[in-house]
Amino acid sequence: MSCGKNPVDTCDHPSYIRIMKKQYLIILFALSILLVSCLGLVMQNPSFVLREITLKPLSLTEMTLLIGLDVKNPNCFDLTFKSFEYTIYLNNEEIGTGHLEQEILIPSSSTTRVMAPISAELKNWGGSVIRAILTGDKLLYKIDGKIDIKTAFGGVKLPFSQEGLLN
Repeated sequence: MSCGKNPVDTCDHPSYIRIMKKQYLIILFALSILLVSCLGLVMQNPSFVLREITLKPLSLTEMTLLIGLDVKNPNCFDLTFKSFEYTIYLNNEEIGTGHLEQEILIPSSSTTRVMAPISAELKNWGGSVIRAILTGDKLLYKIDGKIDIKTAFGGVKLPFSQEGLLN
């Protein structure tokens, strides 16, 4: 069977098969690069809602806060957070920073509670924050940070900022 005018260009000739394999690999590679580059256009950003704060004193001046964040994935595919860095502000005052290195799976079209630790020093807190925590008053919060997200289509580093009211 001949695929061209040249007798070497037969479908069962080794050079023809090798060339076709290379072409298929190049096309596959180009499509995968295109898909990864379009991830930002396809993926919707996850949203964060602060639901709870648990205080764990370490000393008279330092404590660890454990914050419960509801992370909503609006996409029709799972997201995996490879790393998660964040800074928490309460009543417009920086409370502390945290970092999670463990992978966190956020299933498609669902909300997942993530417990994130924060190192904090009480001397940096204003009186309004301490008073609101002790009395159970509402607190304005803001979360700023970066997430390194892994999906089936590739990875992306995403900055985020979310504000709200904690009851």
